[in-house]
Amino acid sequence: MTVFAGLFLASAIQAGPQAQHDGSQKPPDSSSGIFVEPDQELFATMCALDAAGFAADENTLAEMPSRLALREEMLNMQGPATEALRQFYRDHLLADPGETLSRYITFSLVVGPAPRFDFQVGHEQLPPDVLALEGFREVLAAFYQEARLDSQWAKVQPEYERAAAAYQSPVRKIVFVTNAYLRELLKPVYDRTFTVYVEPLVGSRTNFRNNGDHYAIVVGTPAQVPVDQIQHAYLHYMLDPLTLRYRKQLESKRALLAIAAPAPRLPEEYRGDFLAFADECFIKSVELRLRRLSGAQLDSALTDADQSGFILVRPFVAGLQKFEKAEPAMSYYFPDLIAAIDVPAEQKRLQAVKFLPVNPGPQPQPQTSPEASASELDRLLAQGDREIARQDSKGATATFETILAKYPGLPKAEYGLAIASVMAGNAERAERLFEKLVTAQQDGARESQNTADRADPATLSWSHVYLGRIHDLEGEREAAVHEYFAALAVEGAPEAARVAAQHGVDEPYKPLARADGGGKQQP
Repeated sequence: MTVFAGLFLASAIQAGPQAQHDGSQKPPDSSSGIFVEPDQELFATMCALDAAGFAADENTLAEMPSRLALREEMLNMQGPATEALRQFYRDHLLADPGETLSRYITFSLVVGPAPRFDFQVGHEQLPPDVLALEGFREVLAAFYQEARLDSQWAKVQPEYERAAAAYQSPVRKIVFVTNAYLRELLKPVYDRTFTVYVEPLVGSRTNFRNNGDHYAIVVGTPAQVPVDQIQHAYLHYMLDPLTLRYRKQLESKRALLAIAAPAPRLPEEYRGDFLAFADECFIKSVELRLRRLSGAQLDSALTDADQSGFILVRPFVAGLQKFEKAEPAMSYYFPDLIAAIDVPAEQKRLQAVKFLPVNPGPQPQPQTSPEASASELDRLLAQGDREIARQDSKGATATFETILAKYPGLPKAEYGLAIASVMAGNAERAERLFEKLVTAQQDGARESQNTADRADPATLSWSHVYLGRIHDLEGEREAAVHEYFAALAVEGAPEAARVAAQHGVDEPYKPLARADGGGKQQP
């Protein structure tokens, strides 16, 4: 069976624009439902980010001169649609560039073709990341026309096609090895797709999403193919249906989630969703078996899984070791894997397991505050960023105030609280906090402290930009221009902040009107 599967897979992976995001266009009869291709909607979205000043890694474009030249052209674009795009980007910018990029990639995977970019699912089905970008579809459609991205795509498409072609062999190997292990044939399908989208500007970042039965992973240039990430995404494509099909059998093991949920390193999305938790543990167990680890290496990996909260990996691996000596395909054997999990025995075994902290490392130094560890600080800062991303000004305010109560004067927390104040319409408090950040830097008040306790270039430059916007809204144009120039003078400032500052120098800040027509003006 394995040899036959290999022969079938050798020609199963499709190239070119065959799959639609919504799956509405069926692949041809010989299609496996697996594609490796560039994507015009993703390209248009990345061009918009180029124009907005997103800090893409240009090193990824070394072998794509046309795309590198296009990025420079986008940065220099002028026009009403481009300015509206830049304003939208500034208003929805997150502190973490990776999180910012992830939102826009998710958007590109749920919209239809240019020039309208209509959503392929109902509003109630849109992912939270896309809901947070309310209004971007119209902004992108206008920019698409102004930048003539249809003709731009025609120029760079050959380079994109060559980059996608370089992924064909690695993806083919991943599919072959995975399906051979699972003893599953890759049959022609019409309603399920797995697509590897190649977009050079995402660099080393990967983004994996699924919209129902349509799975997609976005990768950068093929200089270093992210094999592990692609394989993980493909295992979701292959194995997710099993956890849904045998939901009832899995639910009988739910008691084990109560043991795993408190683990500090267990991602939040698994703490209350047992099916997702079991699915992820199952996928991790298959990954371990595919790595063909030695006995000592496997034992170490299983211990790490237990201590990280993925406590079902060990019993699944034990079941897989038996599966490897059996004959049925995984789709038939999976119920046996579930049945073999002995809940009372696992509960007893796990009594001896001690969960690892979020960031294991050296013991805290004596001067470290006993009230909260660095891992707790990281968690709270991340929580505040997520609340800002959700436009939850009240939650973000409470989170950053909690941080500042334990870490007075921490720039990241002061900046987060300032942004939350902007969102809440409290311009007076926001101005006070931004002023504190830039004044402390100018006075050298934090010179004797650790680097982490000083405002980084992004925080400092954006603080000046926001101060400039506040002054503009108050009619204080001279003071506003002074702040914009100060932002431009910050060494190491991100490109997006520089673009925003230059725009502020060129003309007074005018916020986009809210769709509901209400609320105060916000910088």
